[in-house]
Amino acid sequence: MNERTVATPAGRYGLVADPADPATLESARSFGAAASVYRAARPGYPVEAVAWLIGDATRVLDLGAGTGKLTEALVALDREVIAVDPVEEMLEELEVAVPGVPRILGTAEDIPIEDDAVDAVVAGQAWHWFQPARAIPEIARVLKPGGVLGLVWNSRDTRIDWVREAGEIMHERHDASATFESYAKVGRPFGEIAEHTVEWGARMSREGFLDLVRSRSYFITASAEEQHATIAALETLLTTHTEVAGADELVVPYITRCFRTRLAK
Repeated sequence: MNERTVATPAGRYGLVADPADPATLESARSFGAAASVYRAARPGYPVEAVAWLIGDATRVLDLGAGTGKLTEALVALDREVIAVDPVEEMLEELEVAVPGVPRILGTAEDIPIEDDAVDAVVAGQAWHWFQPARAIPEIARVLKPGGVLGLVWNSRDTRIDWVREAGEIMHERHDASATFESYAKVGRPFGEIAEHTVEWGARMSREGFLDLVRSRSYFITASAEEQHATIAALETLLTTHTEVAGADELVVPYITRCFRTRLAK
């Protein structure tokens, strides 16, 4: 694991070329169709990573909360959490996973809570779906002065050969070797961004790994023929690749990348 501080300019997007593009919006909203698969298949976040992300914040807004993977970790750290997501089906899954957490339909560009309401805003696997020109002022509005903005992504570690090959089959947008500039852009009124990295492994069955693939927006929006071809190719890989052939349980290596910045006081 490591940590560094980098000054970053505003005005560029993260992993998605244009979060406002209609095709991108359709892809983002597609998760509703596979909310239960997403909930079951997607890994959570290491406690160490989440604790670093939020620091001493006590009231936290999980923005783009989805089915509650990051929400769960925040609750485990005994934080007061509000979950916001634009997809009702995802929030229904969150209610099952983390009952009692307030759930609000909303977007990063239009957050339906009051000004200066929270100590931290966090986004897990979500920043690249936001429109920064609109989302950054909204996040600043709901944060208390000096509040934390924390961004986190789980990336499969493509330095491992079978994982790299699986990513090629899945048409990965990015990998764990991507530079900082590919992951997070914030800028004013926020300060410098600190980065923290945690390496870990998620244990799952072979079918669990295939469900992980089925939860991806690329797969959800693909044709039935493309979906079948993707799963067939991955089944062949898991059966024949020397690193995983014959294994009943897979240890999928992950790199969790955390980015933290504070709102100016």
